[in-house]
Amino acid sequence: MAGPAAPPPVAAHAAGRPPSLESTIGRVLTVGTLGSVGLIAVGVALMTIGGISPLAAAPAFEPGRILTDVVTLQPGGWLWLGLVMVLATPAARVAASLVGYWRAGERTMAAVSAMILGVIVLGVLTGLAAG
Repeated sequence: MAGPAAPPPVAAHAAGRPPSLESTIGRVLTVGTLGSVGLIAVGVALMTIGGISPLAAAPAFEPGRILTDVVTLQPGGWLWLGLVMVLATPAARVAASLVGYWRAGERTMAAVSAMILGVIVLGVLTGLAAG
């Protein structure tokens, strides 16, 4: 007969113990996914309200305009912010892994996570430089 089942991560966290690395990473991915879907949904709703066809040409990606467009309720700002969040979610997952491994004393895995994060950052910078 198997021993008692371990408490779910939520119960462990509620009992004052820190959440596991896996549950933290799961939360990062869930928030990133749901947040990006929500932002894109607001952008689509604003397009519908404004009578803009989803097949219309998309506005150019200008990172400096996203915040202004979001504040002024321009659909493009919401859509771009949602897409940026979709793209940033995997990098946030790697960053959460790096921190978790470092705190757990797993220096090798922290170094691997740091290298992966470095490759992601290098890719983003290369893409931005290429225009």
